[in-house]
Amino acid sequence: MTPTQPDAPALSGVISATLPQLVGVLGGGRMGAGIAHAFLLAGCDVLVVERDGDAAASARERVESAVAKSLERGQIGGAGKFMDRLAVSTDYADFADKDLVVEAVPEILDLKVASLQRVEKHLHATAFLASNTSSLSITGLAAELARPQNFIGLHFFNPVPSSTLVEVVVASRTLPMVVDSARGWVSALGKTAVVVKDSPGFASSRLGVALALEAMRMLEDGVASAQDIDAAMVLGYKHATGPLRTTDLVGLDVRLEIAEYLASTLGERFAPPQILRDKVARGELGRKTGRGFFDWD
Repeated sequence: MTPTQPDAPALSGVISATLPQLVGVLGGGRMGAGIAHAFLLAGCDVLVVERDGDAAASARERVESAVAKSLERGQIGGAGKFMDRLAVSTDYADFADKDLVVEAVPEILDLKVASLQRVEKHLHATAFLASNTSSLSITGLAAELARPQNFIGLHFFNPVPSSTLVEVVVASRTLPMVVDSARGWVSALGKTAVVVKDSPGFASSRLGVALALEAMRMLEDGVASAQDIDAAMVLGYKHATGPLRTTDLVGLDVRLEIAEYLASTLGERFAPPQILRDKVARGELGRKTGRGFFDWD
């Protein structure tokens, strides 16, 4: 960074190749709770903000459950010392002292824009803001913010505790030092950063959804069963899970939203097959509802 870059904030020294101490997460669902869990285990103080008291209490329970599982697996010692650093709230003003806030609300453009704008109003000048979006344009989101140079995409993968990948998505006005810092944060979390230029679906969602949609069309056409389609990719291509089971884990509703967005930006090759639309309409959303392409009961 040089003095000729007027958008660059004066760094406090908190955000660097190491993790910031004070981290906020907006949204305490499966992804938000997983992100909070990752930062807690890395030694950060974490605040999760939710829409109301019930949602905040549920977020705390999700994080507590994740930390307890880490304790059971011998990955950490003493769950209490981690939970002491977790706070939950319904007040966006509590983000005021945070050095990094990660947004993890549902994949709805208007909701993300409104949420990010609301968070940014409470952040100090040297704080950084990130979105966990899996497909929406980081540059488009940044354009709605007062400090787009401080904004970046941090696309975590589900389940966050066991996933080792984070996509660092760079918007057109993201400062290079923010990208470098983000890579440092990901490394400090014990994960690997893949840096991609902002484009529809980034790298992972674009490739993952393309494979999943074709698997759905094969199932729809009666080419093979869901189990055998997935087995072909697991055994033949060494994927950890098949595309249909992965869709169940991600959520069929989430995959449908991403596919519709990619179809609108990249063309009809990403058009969602009818089998996906029908399952979402019936409420068969995957593991979270007990049934998707597989029975999770």
